[in-house]
Amino acid sequence: MKVAVAGAGAFGTALAISISATGPVTLWLRDAGEAEKLSMTRENARRLPGARLPDSIRVSSDAQALSEAEIVLLAVPMQKLRGFLQDHRAQLAGRTLVACCKGIELDTGQGPQDVIADVLPEAPLALLTGPAFARDIAIGLPTAMTLACADSTLGGVLQERLSSVTLRLYRSTDVTGAALGGALKNVVAIACGAAIGAGLGESARAALMTRGNAEMTRLAARRGADPATLSGLSGFGDLVLTCTSEQSRNYRLGLSLGQGTGFDPAVTVEGAATARAMDAAARAAGDDMPITAVVAALVENRLDVPQAMRRLLSRSLKEE
Repeated sequence: MKVAVAGAGAFGTALAISISATGPVTLWLRDAGEAEKLSMTRENARRLPGARLPDSIRVSSDAQALSEAEIVLLAVPMQKLRGFLQDHRAQLAGRTLVACCKGIELDTGQGPQDVIADVLPEAPLALLTGPAFARDIAIGLPTAMTLACADSTLGGVLQERLSSVTLRLYRSTDVTGAALGGALKNVVAIACGAAIGAGLGESARAALMTRGNAEMTRLAARRGADPATLSGLSGFGDLVLTCTSEQSRNYRLGLSLGQGTGFDPAVTVEGAATARAMDAAARAAGDDMPITAVVAALVENRLDVPQAMRRLLSRSLKEE
């Protein structure tokens, strides 16, 4: 099956490199000049330096290239997903769409699967998520991810086509749970980075990760997901990776908040928008999401880190 990856950021480029080991792949990006440069140099020097694009990857800025594929991986930022789908509705019609972004749309509170269903309701869709850094995938380090698809037959087809020798995909039918795990772990990662950046210690990080996982699982259950999904790669696995490594942009944003230093506004940090969106949704629904609430306040500069930690620690004592 022909595959295209829409979006030539670090993650999209890495996925194209991995998938090209088992068949030709088109890597699509909007900018014609960047596409030509990438095609000639065979290296995404700005987003993923040092990782060579194999000859089996075709680079294109022609939107028609999307319609030539049977499977299109959507490696675009969550907050730009809806606009991309609307702009390329004609080219994507009839394609199987695999969302590779993690987060919650700020304006609607929807996850990637819901945004796709809004814009292209007839499109077969799946979600690729889990503990994976772009560089690890690109250079062939062993990586495992979750491929969530409500249609188990289609999920099996996608699992076979998108897996490689070093990228192992585990199949799930719980798209809602996988999407929420991938989105909410970014929020917890910001909290963990803030704790470490402020010098609050490893014990504080462990507490935030554990209670953050509980917060994620409670919300997933309330939204009809299987709580067990949040114990898998798309929940606990991704949480561990993102909360402990400076390769994570969300964790690095937290570090900067804790240290009181600036952070490059050009860097996409999905957890910041997700925290704001989920905090608003939780307040409207009367859901208790204390970590999400303080992270939303941190990124909106309504609290500093000491105030956020005091708010969490002053909550009523309860059973685990």
